Amino acid sequence: QVQLVESGGGLVQAGGSLRLSCVVSGRTPSNYAMGWFRQAPEKEREFVGGVIWSVGRTNYADAAKGRFTIFRDSAGKTVYLQINNLKPEDTAVYYCAAHVVRDTYANTTPNKYDYWGQGTQVTVSS
Repeated sequence: QVQLVESGGGLVQAGGSLRLSCVVSGRTPSNYAMGWFRQAPEKEREFVGGVIWSVGRTNYADAAKGRFTIFRDSAGKTVYLQINNLKPEDTAVYYCAAHVVRDTYANTTPNKYDYWGQGTQVTVSS
């Protein structure tokens, strides 16, 4: 079992930055891919980006390239999502998720993930 706990969300003005954290506990994350997803009201959950824990290889949704950065702290068993130049359309609940590594990159499909955190709300005001 893997437990994921996100934090770092909040209310921020457009143009600001946030760093979301996801603490991993339970089984060692070295065999897992970690993904960040977000879900805005009345919209489907969408992939933001992911990282293969063991090698740090990242992949991002096209819409996330440039403003979003994922990195992990292996010692602290934490994966981060840095978001810069926040926009009102970034408002969503952000989720951390994990799946056993099956490919070169983290999967972009929510139903391929085995474990999910509870989410953290990000609200961006204009």
